[in-house]
Amino acid sequence: MYISIIWRFWTYGSYDLDGFSGNFVKSTKLVCNVNISPADERLLSVLREDARASTAQIARRLGLSRTTVQSRIDRLEQLGVIAGYTVRTHEDYEQGQVRAHVLITVLPKKMPAVVKALRDITEVRSLHSVSGNHDLIAMVVVGGVSEMDVVTDAIGAVDGVERTNSAIILSTKFER
Repeated sequence: MYISIIWRFWTYGSYDLDGFSGNFVKSTKLVCNVNISPADERLLSVLREDARASTAQIARRLGLSRTTVQSRIDRLEQLGVIAGYTVRTHEDYEQGQVRAHVLITVLPKKMPAVVKALRDITEVRSLHSVSGNHDLIAMVVVGGVSEMDVVTDAIGAVDGVERTNSAIILSTKFER
């Protein structure tokens, strides 16, 4: 299988953002027409499930040697296909937090300024550019409903944001 993507990623280092920690790679790499084999796809799937699994555990699951698994991981990192590693928290930990997708409509020519402003709002965990009636979707995580109200008001007050629409996440059925 061939894939063509451009991937931006951050340098290896550990960061703790209000209990959300992870390792990221800092660089921009063009990943274009990378040959991804079915074994590479299976390896990526295993890493998505448990990025902390040892090379030996992964090798046993995939029926490959440890050396082959390590070589494939190194190659995928060098190519920029693997952009970094992160931590997913248990649902019980997240239970006390309120999570929402905030759909954002941006005024014409204001996207760069809006993205910059949203990056400074620490409760915004991720931001995605999307097609459709809205321009962006932000994943917001806060301690309670009143905090969500404050954050969504702050997002709506950003110069260039035309309107927002929020959907609070009740539960996560699965995550990969």
